[in-house]
Amino acid sequence: METKPFSLDYTLSCGQVFRWEKPRECWYGIVGGNIVKIRQDGNILIFQTYPEDLGAKFVARYFRLDDDLPQILRDIGRDEYIERAIREFFGLRLTRQDPWECLISYICATYANIPRIKDMIQRLSKAFGMEIPFEGRVYYAFPTWESLAKATLKDLLDCKLGYRAKYVLRTTKKMKENRFGLENLRELSYDEGQRRLLHLYGVGPKVAECVLLFSQDKLEAFPVDIWVKRVIRDYYRHRLPQDIFLGGEGLSLKESRLIRAFGRRYFGAFAGYAQEYLYYYYRSRTFRRKSGMRVKRGN
Repeated sequence: METKPFSLDYTLSCGQVFRWEKPRECWYGIVGGNIVKIRQDGNILIFQTYPEDLGAKFVARYFRLDDDLPQILRDIGRDEYIERAIREFFGLRLTRQDPWECLISYICATYANIPRIKDMIQRLSKAFGMEIPFEGRVYYAFPTWESLAKATLKDLLDCKLGYRAKYVLRTTKKMKENRFGLENLRELSYDEGQRRLLHLYGVGPKVAECVLLFSQDKLEAFPVDIWVKRVIRDYYRHRLPQDIFLGGEGLSLKESRLIRAFGRRYFGAFAGYAQEYLYYYYRSRTFRRKSGMRVKRGN
């Protein structure tokens, strides 16, 4: 499968997805009820899906190969910081995830690091998802809302969700009672989609932004967490109309709201791409510093 400008490694390593791993030269992911095994050879993607043969169109849609990435990067490349991020991680694309899995995954992601998030999702999938045997190993599809609706609060606590268990339980109940239609959000405006998502128990601004960005084609969404706060504080403080960073290392609702508004205003229609590039760039530099690796400014 021939690709447009694309980096499989950057796309799957940047923190936007939680069910991919790369044990050797290939990435393995669970997408819906299928295993996707994929690797990149230059500008070619070589993949296999099981048990269904989903085809190149499915893979291209999931990795948003329909996005005009060079034009998007030109649009968001408005200063030296985002330009550095683009140079270092050129080819990173957003993914187009299943809305239900995206919603529950990001509810689980609240105040959790990536290894913890992956563990919670794996436990949920093993307890309530369909088994998929592949290459001598058993994988588990993400549970449908119908399957998850059979869970009790104790079941979800046993999956190590902690306080998030009650959020997942009540969100699933809303789906069961047909009082919330995820499939309709894509047709709504960004503002209306966000408003509806915020009515769900356990969905705050960051979760709503992630669902809109990663599963509803709202590329103007700008999710804000503590890492994005640090990006804006360290790189863009001088561009904000007021000094909002007075609350230490935490993230207040006011900070979140003002940073989100700034990101959408400054980066425009593709603010979500800018957020992901800056997030990955800042985290990568931070972890390299902590590991003792030298970091130098690029040309």
